[in-house]
Amino acid sequence: MDTRRLYSFIKIVDAGSITRAADILHIAQPALSQQLSALEAQFGQQLLIRSKRGIAPTEAGRALYRHAQLILRQVDLAHAAVEVSGRAPAGGVSVGLAPYSMGAALALPLLKSVRERYPGILLHINENFGGVISEAIMTGRMDMAFIYGAGPLKGVQFEPIRSEDLFLIGAPGGAGEVPLEELAEVPLLLPSRIHTIRQVVDSAFQQASLRPRVVGEVESALTLVNAVDAGLGATVLPWSAARAILDVRALAVRRIVDPVIPVKLSVVTADGQPLSEPALAVHDLFLELVTALDKEQQ
Repeated sequence: MDTRRLYSFIKIVDAGSITRAADILHIAQPALSQQLSALEAQFGQQLLIRSKRGIAPTEAGRALYRHAQLILRQVDLAHAAVEVSGRAPAGGVSVGLAPYSMGAALALPLLKSVRERYPGILLHINENFGGVISEAIMTGRMDMAFIYGAGPLKGVQFEPIRSEDLFLIGAPGGAGEVPLEELAEVPLLLPSRIHTIRQVVDSAFQQASLRPRVVGEVESALTLVNAVDAGLGATVLPWSAARAILDVRALAVRRIVDPVIPVKLSVVTADGQPLSEPALAVHDLFLELVTALDKEQQ
């Protein structure tokens, strides 16, 4: 199979127009249309639907689009592996980090460590939600992610690396522990329901036949910091994430009990797709940082 045709097909789908894709690829439109026709002939399927509004992939086209991204990703990895064979790991590595997670807390140490140990690696850090990150990994646009959750999820594999308990951060009432039942009266600032932390909190309340008093849904770490500091509400976070974004010395920090609410941090990679040499180096470096943080907290 000519990988150039796959690359052209991806560009056509992304552009939504053969004309726009031809401009992007600097290819004459008839030549690009011929490549598309050759692909459709090869697979014996119509791949695109043409209309006045542009083009859209058929069901077969969507399947080819997903696989084409993975195939081209593997070709890029093969070229990179051959090029750096026998030398220090080098190349681009894309890492996803879930907001309000230990992964996000270690973003800066990871960037610093990669630059010091592997100057040939260009690290791309994307802080986003688990669903968005998982899709990027499945389509080959991201090498790995460090997010809360333990799966299963079709197309990706989870490697649990640690479990953390959730804490109530910011509400007055002293230190120590706080039963979940008492949280029902606390005004909470939480991420939206697409976030794993929120899903875990909602599930704990539901199992206890309680309802959280959510006064605001905050996706921005900076806004959350300012809101908690201003006394607009408390939040619920793992200790490592709270310590990274909040001045916990000036806030009440209480472990939630009765029940304890654990969340799992996992490394997520594409199912059945081995990591490239530079991606594997970043993966191992992140685990080193997690181990170092665990020792520091003991």
